[in-house]
Amino acid sequence: MLMKLTKVTVNKYKSILKEQTVAIEPDITTLVGMNESGKTSFLQALAKTNYFNADDDFKFDTTQDYPRNELVDFENDEDDAVILKCTYEISQALKQKIHDDLGVKLVLSSNLTITYNYKGNNSVTEIGVIEKDFLSEKINGLVLSAETKKLLGSANSLAEVATITAIDGDIDLPTFQAYAKVIADAKPANWSNALNFYIYTKFLKPNQPKFWYFDDYYHLGGKININELNNGSVDEKLKTAKALLELARIKPADIISSTDYERFVALLEASSNKITNEIFKYWSTNKNLDIEFRIQDKGVIKYLDIRVKSQRHKISLPLDRRSKGFNWFFSFIVWFSKIQADKSSDYILLLDEPGLNLHASAQADLLRFFEDLSIKYQIIYTTHSPFMVESDKLNRVRTVLETDEGTVISDSIQEKDPNTLFPLQAALGYDIAQNLFISKNNLLVEGPADLLYLTIMSNILETNKRTALNDSITIVPVGGLDKVTTFISLLRGSKLGVVCLLDTFTDQKGKQRVSDLIQQKIIKEKHIRFFNEFANNGKATADIEDLFSKEEYLKIFNLAFEKEYPEIKITDLDSSLDTILKQINKVIGKDRFNHYRPANKLNQLGVDKSYFSPATLDNFEKMFIEINKLF
Repeated sequence: MLMKLTKVTVNKYKSILKEQTVAIEPDITTLVGMNESGKTSFLQALAKTNYFNADDDFKFDTTQDYPRNELVDFENDEDDAVILKCTYEISQALKQKIHDDLGVKLVLSSNLTITYNYKGNNSVTEIGVIEKDFLSEKINGLVLSAETKKLLGSANSLAEVATITAIDGDIDLPTFQAYAKVIADAKPANWSNALNFYIYTKFLKPNQPKFWYFDDYYHLGGKININELNNGSVDEKLKTAKALLELARIKPADIISSTDYERFVALLEASSNKITNEIFKYWSTNKNLDIEFRIQDKGVIKYLDIRVKSQRHKISLPLDRRSKGFNWFFSFIVWFSKIQADKSSDYILLLDEPGLNLHASAQADLLRFFEDLSIKYQIIYTTHSPFMVESDKLNRVRTVLETDEGTVISDSIQEKDPNTLFPLQAALGYDIAQNLFISKNNLLVEGPADLLYLTIMSNILETNKRTALNDSITIVPVGGLDKVTTFISLLRGSKLGVVCLLDTFTDQKGKQRVSDLIQQKIIKEKHIRFFNEFANNGKATADIEDLFSKEEYLKIFNLAFEKEYPEIKITDLDSSLDTILKQINKVIGKDRFNHYRPANKLNQLGVDKSYFSPATLDNFEKMFIEINKLF
């Protein structure tokens, strides 16, 4: 883009009552706010400054646009009111075009600000070119007498060039005078500098980006009345249909006057194939769809019937009876193709609640689409969906809040309203939840005690050149056995490797839920492992604590609970019970103690391999070898 929008100062437009400046990102800017907060008003005001085609809906109208409770006073006031000030950054490439045209390199402002008013007194900030400097530089490239060069060098404006009389040696003076006169005579009274006006009209105004607005009203219907299109209907719902016919280079009148529609269907299908291919680059929800066109002759009235056919189910439905999400995407690409065909202009895309009816994963596809589009187009879109906010790009977000003093637009970090911030908080929370699983390989365990034991023992084995848990595996405590099946189900679509390492099931319901996941092929049976496979306690049931010898675990337990319980000895334990935890519970007379405290105490001790028996180290190493194989 030769010019990019960098900031917008908005005032006195519908719900926007106070002047405020909104910074615009060079790629994507996201406006987040509740319904009726003023997001749409901001987009529409922008669109009206330089809409891409002639459209009465995108022209400023004092009655419709000025804040209603102040309208009477304003209409009876002689003073005008500023609606918007749009500041654009002028690219180096455009500056070079200006330098090439002028034949000299001058200092140009990097920004152009255009002010829009209700009563038509729009203005442009002049870009800082000084005519005297231009003349001083320009004479160096002209064949002129020394005296004429001196006169031109002392002139203050291009208008003064015409007053110089040529003498011998002024070969280039007549041509330069004619050039200067054209520029000087074109200057309107409200411009102080003719050269600035010339640069603006020849280079800046033609390269000012056009605005393209799209919202939910531009959906294509399933059945389109071609007669209405031919009659020049300006119904918003027919705009995209008109764009579709233009894309296929079909005139509605040609269809109406014809009785053979095969050629028109072929042209529509050719255009549709291109659109469909574009959609399926980003539409991952269902790729088994085709677009079909039929022209129905109902006597006086003819209709274009757009249908979506499912390759999988071999049935077709009218477009407006397919999902609203697919309809939105298809309509967007059709309408967008209209501006893609314009290679001579730059565009800024204004998208109002894009993908509102899309599933969360499809909204992620849409964001990916926007990222690709932002290479060529600036995009400003509104949303209140957390899935349309990228938590790693919160610098792009502006919050929009309705207050007693009208709409307020601000940087996201400045807003304090909880309802306005909710989509940002939800997006951030979702991202945090996703990134708890920081590797592709996740070992699900029941709780933090398991995490500590596995980490400690893996580090000790690795230090002693023995097999430890692979570094690519992340240990994820899920918060209890009852949550294991939920986590497995949630992770099934995340393309992550999942293995469970669990205490032996004693709860039949939990065992059944895991069996169901295996039968449904959500997780492989070999990916659910139990500690009793690796313990040498001779029992069919085991917890991670049973991988240690009884003496070792009692030592750790006694240190962790030295203030709560008397020291427990091996002879105090009932060996008929399955696990060391049950045996300790019987001694202390409780159903359960805090299993995390012994694990934490072991972590605090900072022990090495000498603390454990060879059998204990062998148990953990054997387990790590098996777990590593599963990834």
